[in-house]
Amino acid sequence: MYQLGTNRSVIRDIFEYGNARRAQIGAENVFDFSLGNPNVPAPAKVNETIRELLNTKDDTFLHGYTSAQGAPATREAIAADLNARFGTGFQKDNFYITCGAAASLKIVITALFNEGDEFIAFTPFFPEYRVFVETAGAKLVSVPSRSDNFQIDFSALEQAVTPKTKAVIVNSPNNPSGVVYTEQTIQQLADLLAVKSSEYDHPIYLIADEPYRELVYDGIEVPYLTKYYLDTIVCYSYSKSLSLPGERIGYILIPDETTDAKELYAAVCGAGRALGYVCAPSMMQHVAAVCTGMVSDLSVYQENRDLIYNALTQYGFTCIHPDGAFYLFMKTPTPDAAEFCELAKEFELLLVPADSFGTPGFVRIAYCVSTDMIRRSLPAFQALAKSCGLC
Repeated sequence: MYQLGTNRSVIRDIFEYGNARRAQIGAENVFDFSLGNPNVPAPAKVNETIRELLNTKDDTFLHGYTSAQGAPATREAIAADLNARFGTGFQKDNFYITCGAAASLKIVITALFNEGDEFIAFTPFFPEYRVFVETAGAKLVSVPSRSDNFQIDFSALEQAVTPKTKAVIVNSPNNPSGVVYTEQTIQQLADLLAVKSSEYDHPIYLIADEPYRELVYDGIEVPYLTKYYLDTIVCYSYSKSLSLPGERIGYILIPDETTDAKELYAAVCGAGRALGYVCAPSMMQHVAAVCTGMVSDLSVYQENRDLIYNALTQYGFTCIHPDGAFYLFMKTPTPDAAEFCELAKEFELLLVPADSFGTPGFVRIAYCVSTDMIRRSLPAFQALAKSCGLC
């Protein structure tokens, strides 16, 4: 715990460096692409709902405890929304309300873990996966994705799956690449896990980390994983869809079809209790009951994506075209991404090296910033490209 507390994530380190630079030279002169902090306002209905709740409900309802697993009305509303959108048959008792996707993942991993278990994640992945898995006592097995399109490399996955594999974590749309897994990829993954589960005579769970589910562009569809693989557990957050990262609200979904579903749900309740996550913020539970399924204005993110992707590729940088989320994954002209990020700082560009995401030689650029800042940053990116001999 001391090591975790004294060695912050590289993302947070760069963000704090940005805060210091803003104080020194002015915010307008710093181009901070470090943090995935949505800049698009929440849907109007969110604040309308908060005001209505404050004006019509008593304090006990607004600020008191809900049931440990979440307010029944909220869980019913989420079930109804998903059933309408995806043709599923969920009920309120399939849901456990959490303090966002990070809490959901930590609870699920803790609930599943037995001594000797391994969890698989595909590179690039959110660095905190390693923290969540290893502090539970398990081992994180990193499987490289295909280098051409960052879809799953199934030959690498097949070699990584062993009798010790408890679960596979997937994140689509992906942080940091913006890649969305195709239906073909999901079907092939489901088929492989079904075969391995049968071979090892125990379920291999599929953990779907879905904070970016609704953030997709150009008509891309994100397959709903419970419809492809029965042993799927969904970890969701409203941080991105409703632009509410600071409110810490999300859920865990355990479908009835999941192996040992009732026991697993009880273990989730136990892990939530053990970790101190009982009763997510009450006010936001009531807001989620009204606003679940809504999405912030994605046109801003799409404009930002097109602006920065087109400019950087024109300058000679190699970038993965993002179909979702709000990150651009860029290959660095030199092998050392951290060294490249230090060079970028000379142009007041704050980028995140992807080594901790499991993919050296890349940087993550969070374009969930103002479109004006992106426009103002382009001369700096062009100067950076020239300094690397790209244009």
